[in-house]
Amino acid sequence: MAEHQLQLVFMAGTTGEAPRPGQSRAESPNAGHGTERPLCTERVMEEMVHEENVTRAIRQVRRNHGSPGVDGMTVAALGDYLSRYWGTIKQALLEGRYRPKPVKRVEIPKPDGGVRTLGIPTVVDRFVQQLVLQVLQRKWDPTFSEHSYGFRPGRSAQQAVAQAQQYIAEGYGTVVDIDLEKFFDRVHHDRLMSRIATRVADKRVLILIRAYLNAGVMEHGLVSPTEEGTPQGGPLSPLLSNIVLDALDRELEQRVMKSITTFIEQRLKLTVNRVKSAVAQPKERPLLGFSFTSGPEIKRRIAPHALVRFKKRVRTLTNRNRGRSLEQVVEHLASYLNGWGGYFGFCQTRSVLQNLDSWISRRLRCVLWKQWKTPRRRIAELNRRGAHGNEAVSTAMSSHGPWRLSHSRAAQVALPTTYFNALGLPRLDAMVCR
Repeated sequence: MAEHQLQLVFMAGTTGEAPRPGQSRAESPNAGHGTERPLCTERVMEEMVHEENVTRAIRQVRRNHGSPGVDGMTVAALGDYLSRYWGTIKQALLEGRYRPKPVKRVEIPKPDGGVRTLGIPTVVDRFVQQLVLQVLQRKWDPTFSEHSYGFRPGRSAQQAVAQAQQYIAEGYGTVVDIDLEKFFDRVHHDRLMSRIATRVADKRVLILIRAYLNAGVMEHGLVSPTEEGTPQGGPLSPLLSNIVLDALDRELEQRVMKSITTFIEQRLKLTVNRVKSAVAQPKERPLLGFSFTSGPEIKRRIAPHALVRFKKRVRTLTNRNRGRSLEQVVEHLASYLNGWGGYFGFCQTRSVLQNLDSWISRRLRCVLWKQWKTPRRRIAELNRRGAHGNEAVSTAMSSHGPWRLSHSRAAQVALPTTYFNALGLPRLDAMVCR
């Protein structure tokens, strides 16, 4: 979800009923509409600079880490900086004079090609955005759709997947999958501010949010103005995106691809990516990295494209030509596996994770096989690790490549999966949802 292409999906029924909501953004007719009224009168800024809110914001910015912005200040330096200048910053905020610095533009590769553009605010601006976020989110989030999962506290992509799974099991057989092209780049500033102003009466906060939208982008030492979009990379952008799309949640009651596309493009002034959008059966449309099995019992499984990306990343981390020790390889690999398994362990196909564990062990055997280099060294290592006799000799002297030999009996005896686990390699099958 945290990309320019924000994905919208809901399930359509097959019985002629009004279809029910399913994934990241959808809602029932009465869900989450709330009352369009100010969050409070003129005191939102005072809540922002309250000591408790400030302490929480500092803690969260530190927890999020992140790169320096255009001024070069690191997260580690934030505490000392605020101890000296918080009084000045607070006064500027209370008087409506605070102005953010431009964001630093960076590009990161996307798994399927191309790049994703991020705008990195300065650490101080991330802190101020966090102040705004904590107050507005606490007041605004409860009014969002019950079936909206993206960028919301206490909600996750996994919950959206589980909900979609339930709808499929109930017999809903069509997915409407709408991809918004470069969503964060194309949010209309005036429409966004108008929507915020319907519920935030504190003009100082409105001026501050507008200042963040218009702060500009620095690239190659030059600052360019930002006339539309919310730079992806700051703490406030996810909440602003939900404020924009809350209107779409209400429109989704009609559940028709054509009417939704018209609403997105004419009313929100966003662009539907027609190449990536479709009406199809659930098995044909992966959802947040997951797909679903067919048959009487619907199960969550890891989508094929997610497995391809996973193997590509593991191949890079276990490249046996990079001259690293096995311990170093395992350390970097473990960091990636813990994060990946923490998310995709939500699948219900444990055998897939078991196969991946075996595949990873073979990759690591190849790393050691390459490091052992000579047949004499390989025979000695195999013998030392429990593979003896002709089996060890024939394996070490074989002309076959490392990948084929990694599956040999001698290699499996000498280097079982448990050996790599003892070095700190996590097991994916142990992370699967029970």
